[in-house]
Amino acid sequence: MKLLKSKKLEDRRARLGAILPLLKKMYPQAKCSLDYKNPFQLIIATILSAQCTDERVNKVTPELFKKYPNAKALAAAPQDALEKDIQSTGFFRNKAKSLRGMAEAIVEKHGGQVPRTMEELTHLPGVGRKTANVVLGNAFDIAVGVVVDTHVARVSARLALTKQTDPVKIEQDLMQIVPREDWTLFSHLLIHHGREICQARKPKCSICPLLPHCPAGQKFVKTGEAR
Repeated sequence: MKLLKSKKLEDRRARLGAILPLLKKMYPQAKCSLDYKNPFQLIIATILSAQCTDERVNKVTPELFKKYPNAKALAAAPQDALEKDIQSTGFFRNKAKSLRGMAEAIVEKHGGQVPRTMEELTHLPGVGRKTANVVLGNAFDIAVGVVVDTHVARVSARLALTKQTDPVKIEQDLMQIVPREDWTLFSHLLIHHGREICQARKPKCSICPLLPHCPAGQKFVKTGEAR
């Protein structure tokens, strides 16, 4: 059993070794697509991005950042006013509650500064492991894990880098095979690839440079499920 697990791990590492250089060549400018200037702005934008496109979030945040420039200001925001400010991002009542709670906790427990550890971040209202990974990796350049969103989950499964469906287990699988220095970048690469080529309904497998290394893509091409 241990030998089988070891062989499967080595297979995944070998596939990743072939795929990663190609992704870096395809998306040399890959980075976080949320607009922000500091860690506090990024944590706000990431909370708003749940079930919402980054493009929509980026339209909402400029005015939001002006209105609530720091944790103290956001913590003092009236719930109804904040809901109106972020309404177009969806689930605005829960998001407004999370934003206010997050800001209050940062003021009360962290002196108004966004904390720099996974444990402290995930204890903030509305902040899960995914959001914490986004903030740590992009705002602080601290690689603690791999961000797993819908694109990362879909593309990594198609590339046979994981068989898991739970985001935490997917992250654990990816952390085993992706070099730590690439953890943050790898998520951006898969997100870009998921948006541009490896789309959910009709992936563009015929033009994908990763096709020779993608079991799902080869199957899609044979069955005519890809474009």
